[in-house]
Amino acid sequence: MKQSPNASTRDLNLRAQVVKTLLAVQNGQSLQSVLAQQMNIVSDKDRALFHELVLGCLRQWYALKQLTLPLLSKPVDNQVVETCLYLGLYQLLCTRVAAHAAISETVEAAKQLGMGSLSGLINAILRRATRETEQFYDVLEQATNLPSWLSKRLKKDWGEQFDELSYELKQIAPLTLRVNTRQVSRDEYLDILEDEGIDAHRCEISEVGIVMDESLHVPSLPGFEAGGFSVQDEHAQLCATLLPNLDGKFVIDACAAPGGKTAHILEKFQPKKLIALDQDEKRLKRVVENLDRLVLDGKHVEIKTADAVTYTAPELADCIVLDAPCTAVGVMRRHPDIRLLRQSGDIAKTVVLQKQILENMWQQLKVGGTLLYITCSILKAENEQQMVEFFANHPDAQEVKIEADWGMEQIHGRQLFPKVGYGDGFFYCRIEKTA
Repeated sequence: MKQSPNASTRDLNLRAQVVKTLLAVQNGQSLQSVLAQQMNIVSDKDRALFHELVLGCLRQWYALKQLTLPLLSKPVDNQVVETCLYLGLYQLLCTRVAAHAAISETVEAAKQLGMGSLSGLINAILRRATRETEQFYDVLEQATNLPSWLSKRLKKDWGEQFDELSYELKQIAPLTLRVNTRQVSRDEYLDILEDEGIDAHRCEISEVGIVMDESLHVPSLPGFEAGGFSVQDEHAQLCATLLPNLDGKFVIDACAAPGGKTAHILEKFQPKKLIALDQDEKRLKRVVENLDRLVLDGKHVEIKTADAVTYTAPELADCIVLDAPCTAVGVMRRHPDIRLLRQSGDIAKTVVLQKQILENMWQQLKVGGTLLYITCSILKAENEQQMVEFFANHPDAQEVKIEADWGMEQIHGRQLFPKVGYGDGFFYCRIEKTA
C-alpha cells in the first residue's frame, strides 16, 4: 500500500526526510534524481547524517527486510511503516547514533508522516532491538542482502564466489582519484596531499590512481579547480591501459557520458579526432564540463548527441571504446539504489540493447581496428555470454587476450569483482577486426 504523506516537507524532522527519500526510490525514482532536491531542504549541519542514513539503508535494504519480517506478527503492508522500521534498525545496528535519539526521532517521523496509529509498533520493535542487539546484528551480517532474483542469478553465474560477492556488494566503495598526468604525476600529487595532511595511498592496479583514506569533499581537494585529477573507480581506470597507441588516430567513445574514459584517453594520447557520443544530452554537458576543468584541448574533440544503435560515423574508426549500457550490478556499492530499482526482466532487455549497439558500432570500425567492450556488470549474460555470441556470429572478429594479473579470465574477456578497498565490478574484452 503506497502512502502519500501530506506534511509540508520543510516541517518534517530529519528521519521523516530520509523516509520520504527512501519511499521515492522504492517507487522507481533514482537516488540521484531525488537526492539533490532533498539536500536543499536539509540543513547544512544535518547533511552528512542524512546522506549516511539514506545510502546506508539502501545498502542494507534486503538484510533489514529479512531482519524485520519475523518481528511482525502479521505483515503491515505499509511502505511508510516498513521504511521507518528499516531506518530505525539501521541506526541502532550500523551507526553511532544514540539509541534514545534513533528511537524517538524515528517514531516522531512515523507520526509526522501520518502513521501515528502504528507508531507504537515501531517503538516496540526498536526497543526490542536495543535489548537483543547482538542477535539482531548477527541476522543482518548473515543476510545475503540482495533481491532474491539477483541472488539466484549470481549463484548460477558464480556459485563458488557467491558468498564473497554478496559480502563485497554491501561494503562501501573507496573514494578513488585518477591523476591528470598532463599536469602532475601521481607521486607529486601524493606529496601535495601529504603536505596538506590528507591521508591517501597508491592504487595497486591503476598506475595513475590514488585511494583516499578519509572521506572528503572532493571540490575542496588541492588542484580540483585546476583539473589536477578526476574521481574515477580504480577498475574503470584500466580502460585506457587496454587500448593501442591512439596518437594520430580516429577514436569513438560510444556511450561516453559523463566522460571519465574520454578524459583519460585525452590525458594519455593525442588522437587526430575523438568523437564522444551519447544519447543523453544532459549527461553530455558533464563531458564538456569535465574536459574544460581538466584543461584538455577540445579542438579535435566532438561531443555528439546520438544513439549508438543507429549512429553512422563520418569515417571508419581506428578504435572504438564501447562502455555498453548494463544493469550496473557491479557498481552497486556506489549506487545502492540499484538494489531496489533493478528488476529481473531488465537483464534480457539490456542484453538485446547491448547486442544492437555492438552490431552497429562494429560496422563503424576499420579492418585492423580495435573495439574495447566494457560493462560495469558482474552478470555473465551481459559479459562473457554476450561475447561468446558475438564471436560466434562474427568470423571477422578476433579476441586480443588481455594478459594481466587482475581479474579472472573468462571464455572471452576478463572479469573484475568489487573488492573492499579496491575497485568495482567491471568486465573488459578487446576485439580486433580482421577482415
